[in-house]
Amino acid sequence: MSNSYDFIVLGGGSGGYAAARTAHEHGLKTAVIDGAETLGGLCILRGCMPSKSLIASSNLYRSMRRAGEFGLRSGETEVHPAEIVARKRKLIGEFADYRQEQLKDGRFDLIRGTAAFTGSNSLQVTPIDGSEPFEVEFRAATVATGSVITRLPIEGLEEAGYWTSDDILEAEEIPDSMIVLGGGAIALEMACYLEGLGKEVAVIQRSPQLIRGSDLDIAKALESAISERDNMTVFTGTALKRVETDSSSGLKTVYFDQNGEEKSASAHQILQALGRKPNSAGLNSEAAGLAIEERSGRVICSSDQRAGVQHIFAAGDICGPHEIVHIAIEQGEIAAHNAAAMLGFIDEAEKEIDYRLKLYGIFTNPEVAMVGMSENEARESGRNINVATYPFDDHGKSMVMGETHGFVKMIGDAETEEILGASVIGPHATELIHELVVALYFCATASEFMKIPHYHPTLSEIWTYPAEDLLISG
Repeated sequence: MSNSYDFIVLGGGSGGYAAARTAHEHGLKTAVIDGAETLGGLCILRGCMPSKSLIASSNLYRSMRRAGEFGLRSGETEVHPAEIVARKRKLIGEFADYRQEQLKDGRFDLIRGTAAFTGSNSLQVTPIDGSEPFEVEFRAATVATGSVITRLPIEGLEEAGYWTSDDILEAEEIPDSMIVLGGGAIALEMACYLEGLGKEVAVIQRSPQLIRGSDLDIAKALESAISERDNMTVFTGTALKRVETDSSSGLKTVYFDQNGEEKSASAHQILQALGRKPNSAGLNSEAAGLAIEERSGRVICSSDQRAGVQHIFAAGDICGPHEIVHIAIEQGEIAAHNAAAMLGFIDEAEKEIDYRLKLYGIFTNPEVAMVGMSENEARESGRNINVATYPFDDHGKSMVMGETHGFVKMIGDAETEEILGASVIGPHATELIHELVVALYFCATASEFMKIPHYHPTLSEIWTYPAEDLLISG
């Protein structure tokens, strides 16, 4: 194994692997440095894939409990968390094995250790096997070290103890009640997982709305839908104060202020899901001159993925601004492409990332998905816009399915009719949104969209109603 490379990648997750693969394709001598106990990255091991496995079980159990609405009798139902987790482990093991094979297939060197910059073109690697640290030199590099769980100083929380998303993904026994701290994607997905299994859940969100940054009507629709369930309570606009544990019952109580009044919620366990932060603490980034946001630790990137240094790039959660897998992959590919162009391996123009098609999905029940501009962003851009919505409770296919919560929303330029963005909260939202991704990719207008045939009865045809309303508004 050489100690000198054209291209070094720090981190073997989705963004890092995409960078290494692309660099190899362009002919760069490449190495990936990864010090995780298990190779695979957050999405495969502790994020997207394992959580969706659990959610699939929860959604099915929720449907089983509703069988009577459809004239069915399913008999007595049971939940076996250990079997849910066993299924998840089997699936994730297969996904992780495949990624590990990709990292070890010889296209690039895989160095198992943690790395810290010692200069603008050098790193010190500390092997995970305990052997002596060694120096590695590089001509270009991409930092893709991901993120770690945020831990906030809340009085009594550490003493009371809590679960993180890592813990709930491995929980073979689940308490009867849970307080979920947070109102983002991870918090809400796991809250719906627990609610779907019939557990008592209280969600406590600090921001005035769930899914901070989304349009308020989407957030309110989700809050309304999940709050209707007998075993789910949602508190927004709170200030967390302290946590206390009852020594006799073992119940944990979270105290918080809401609208100037102290309130509390009690449960057998707490899920701390207040977000993640960039994993940049051990990089010694000052030695390489990386641009780091002081408060968050985020690596600051320009649109070409450069991290404040001409030959060092970043990709994924370490730099954001959107912590989403497909974006991390694109960032990694752009970083490697630009490194190859800069070093003369390819005679092509450098690339820049474009977030016009930013796509976001949350696998709650009901699901939420968005693409392009939100209504807030469109108005802040100074454009003259039209906005149209249509509810699922007036849509034939969703009524037949018994899934009538939510609506679809389309935002259009009032001058050009171009569709600028779309959102959906409702059944199969994360699937339905992709029709609008394609429309936005081709800069389709509402008139052009209306020429697309939609089969009846399908969920997809619901998009024709807001598109038609945009034309009428125009």
